[in-house]
Amino acid sequence: MHNRDGSCTIREKSSLGELKMIDLRSDTVTKPTEEMRRAMYEAEVGDDVYGEDPTINKLEEQAADLLGKEAALFVTSGTQGNQIAVLTHCRPGQEVILEENAHIYVYEGGAISALAGVQPKLVKGIRGSLQADDVEGAIRGEDIHFPETGLIAVENTHNRAGGTVIPLADMKAVYEVAKRHHIPVHLDGARLFNTVVATGQPAKAFADQTTTVQICLSKGLGSPIGSIIAGDKDFIIRARKWRKRLGGGLRQAGILAAAGLISLNKMVDRLADDHARARHLAEALADIPPYKIATEVDTNIVMLDVSGTTMSAAEVVEEVKKSGVLVSAFGPTIIRLTTHYDLDDQAIDQAIAAFRKILK
Repeated sequence: MHNRDGSCTIREKSSLGELKMIDLRSDTVTKPTEEMRRAMYEAEVGDDVYGEDPTINKLEEQAADLLGKEAALFVTSGTQGNQIAVLTHCRPGQEVILEENAHIYVYEGGAISALAGVQPKLVKGIRGSLQADDVEGAIRGEDIHFPETGLIAVENTHNRAGGTVIPLADMKAVYEVAKRHHIPVHLDGARLFNTVVATGQPAKAFADQTTTVQICLSKGLGSPIGSIIAGDKDFIIRARKWRKRLGGGLRQAGILAAAGLISLNKMVDRLADDHARARHLAEALADIPPYKIATEVDTNIVMLDVSGTTMSAAEVVEEVKKSGVLVSAFGPTIIRLTTHYDLDDQAIDQAIAAFRKILK
């Protein structure tokens, strides 16, 4: 159901009647605001495959300007955006250097191998951040036995590291290595605007340290669908053909772009509220032994270590669900809790109470 401010309350029937569900599984579960719904209804549209959708064109132009790139392309999802980038940058038989827990490697169904015919070269980062010396050591030399390094991919914020902000200095150092070796760099910036809000640095500052970038509109920014990839004009021309090959050529897609424009113009600054609630959640859970916070909280993701309890992460997920709280198991003993604009302070307090309750 929708509240007056456009946010949503998720409700689920239980044996005790109607139970308010607090959904901390991901920032992808948000519903479009009332303003987004109105904008989608009223959007001026055309055929985007012909380049004739004015709202799509406006979104792409604004995103390119915001990221400091020549051009941009609307795609259906962050995964599609990342895969189009790999397909556009690489040739079959090449290798992509990735942090060992990168989203592209862990959560995209092996698509870089299945679609692009390339293999991952995994490098351990520091809190998800690739280090320049390690990247340089992973680049393949000239040898007929080795695949060529076709791409280096970084992720900011880093999901599995706990929403970690990758320092701008680390990105600059990796980019310098890449330029020396004439290798492109792609930024999986699905949650880049969380980094922007956490650091006070503009999105362009991070995008400048990459050849191409993907940003997601449907995570913390609240759009129902869509991501953007950006780079130079030649890259976007080739990426557009890959989008078509993958079935991602949309027609009157301005109804989606209308929400995306609101995401970029009105939903970025409020991410600070999500970050504050995540810190409050982490501090409160850390004060409830035997829970521990597994990683420092930089943005809107909390990684909770439940190894001190008698339950596995999966069992904890099921127990807190009985109190109306939905969370995600991220391993045998780690639970991820993700804040977003559909959750207020009362919701966070309900989640804390649910975790306290199961220990009794």
